Order: sequence, then structure tokens, then C-alpha cells
Amino acid sequence: MKRKDALRAALGARSADRETPELPAGNPAGPVETPPEAPRPLVRSGAVGAMGRSLGRIASAAAEARAMVASGDRVVELDPSLIDGSFVQDRLTGDPAEHAAFVELIREHGQQVPILVRPHPAAEGRYQVAYGHRRLRAAIELGRPVRAVVKALTDEDLVVAQGQENSARADLSYIERALFAIALEDRGFDRATIMAALAVEKTQLSRLIGIGRAVPAEVVAAVGPAPKAGRPRWTALVEALARDGAGEAVTRLLAAPDFSELSSDDRFARLLAGLTAPPPRPAPAPAVWTNLGGRPVVRVERGRQGTQLTVDDTLEPDFAAYLIQSLPQLYASFTESKTRDETD
Repeated sequence: MKRKDALRAALGARSADRETPELPAGNPAGPVETPPEAPRPLVRSGAVGAMGRSLGRIASAAAEARAMVASGDRVVELDPSLIDGSFVQDRLTGDPAEHAAFVELIREHGQQVPILVRPHPAAEGRYQVAYGHRRLRAAIELGRPVRAVVKALTDEDLVVAQGQENSARADLSYIERALFAIALEDRGFDRATIMAALAVEKTQLSRLIGIGRAVPAEVVAAVGPAPKAGRPRWTALVEALARDGAGEAVTRLLAAPDFSELSSDDRFARLLAGLTAPPPRPAPAPAVWTNLGGRPVVRVERGRQGTQLTVDDTLEPDFAAYLIQSLPQLYASFTESKTRDETD
């Protein structure tokens, strides 16, 4: 199956946040003048929770920024238009509400942690991100320069820094980590480099790659990052996808009108439940009662809600009426027989 290439093309970008720059790039005399801000857009109520989660990271982000400066890294301000993304992406498309909350957080509190870039290896005068894609996107939307640390990095240095920064923040979901590992492996990086980038052991990496390659691209694209789903649940999904008839079930579940309106975690839960639910028991075949002449006079159909008797009036025109009239006697005989059986 070659669905993985399309899947990796769907990967998005993310990270988080500020420190006062020492000197702006290309202007050693003073700080870059920030253009006047446009009126602030209102953040949708759906983004409140996401903003709360982002606010919780401010303290650790500030500590990280101080550590970078203390280690001698020089923080500069760069024009975001001069910066390209990493050659390997590590995120699925994010939640628009969460992104809006993140941009609003940057607007209110500034960029807490510089991004890490390297001089672009193939385009003079440009840069390439190792980590900080979300901060870069926010700076572009806000029309601000982005605070960055510029370092000379090899490809291996870049992917290790990219992976370890996300691991330290616990930002990537299980499936995003799996796809990141696959992307690195497909670009020829050895397992040692990938293990360093994701801070995992050899067995863990093998499981990540195995699960990532077993899930069809269209499934991951439809479900999204599913941050609450860890290895056990993704393993259960892989097993369910391998069952007979799973393809038709997946198509039906993903095509449900409200599927895309659910959160990523709820989409995952619905898909897994739909693939692992026991199949409905088939209804028993209808029985037929025949008269002494062998004619099928009564059809008997049993269902969950009850039993239905259908009399063929063309074969016995008066039998249905006789049954209705005889119901009191039939029921009395039934209860008498039932009582007798219970006392015997």
C-alpha cells in the first residue's frame, strides 16, 4: 500500500513561545520597530480551553528562553518571509480554534521562546526551521518579526532538535510521533538518529513505525492527531482494520454527515467503536405452518420486538377470523398448561 506518502503530505506544524531579543538581525543599533497592530479579533469561545492550556506553558517556556540565552545563544529577530519550514513535517493539521487561541496568546504575551533555525542549505540569505513552526505562523499572521536562534545544523542535528523539542513539550500525539518516525526513515535517517529525535528505545521505535505504516493515509487524515489515543488504542484500531469487511465499514463511518464535526479524539473513538462492535445477529428465517393439505397457510416471523403471524387469506379465507375469535380460549388453555407445568 502506498497511502503513507499522501498521509505525510497532510502533516501540519506546531510548538510554542518569547524572550527579549538582544539585537535584531541586520540592525545592531537597536530593536526592530514593530508596525502598528490591527484591531484585535475576538477569539471564539471554543478556543478558551485551548488558550488555557497554552497559558499553562508560559512559565516553562520562559525558563527555556532564559536557558538558551544563558548558554550563549544569541536571540535575533528575523523577517518571517525569509524562513522556510523543516524538510520533514511532524504534525497533522491542527484545530483551528486552538491555533486562534495560540495566536491570541502570542498577541497578548509575546513570543516566550525563540524558534530555532539554520541558514538554508540550498538558498542563500534564507533560513530553515528546526522547531517553532507554530510560532512562525503566528508571527506571520500578526505581521511581526519572529525571534530566533540561528545555528549551523546538519540534517541530523535539525531532525534531532525538532523531535526532542516536541518530545520535551509532550506536544505530539502517538500517531504524529509514528508518522514523524516514518518520514525520517523514508528520508534515509538511521534508527539511532530517529531514536535520538524521539527519545525512544529501539522496541518503542519499531512499534511506532509498525503502527504508523499499518494505518491507511485516508484514515489518519480523517481522524487527525487524536491526542488522547495512545499505543494500545491505535494497536486495537490496526487489528480492527485487518478484519474482513473493515474497508466497507471504514468508508461508511467516515462518510457519516456529522463525522467531521466531531473532535479528533471523538472521531477516533467512533471509528474504533464502529469497527470493533459485535455484528448484529441476523434475524431468524421466517417459519411456515402448513395445513393437512400441505398448504402454507400461516407465516411466522420472530423479531426483537415480537412475533408476527400472517395468515394467507387466499388459502384459508376464514382462518384469521377464527383465530381472533378463539384467542380467549387459546390464552386460557395456555395459562392452564403453564400452571400445570409449574406445579408438576
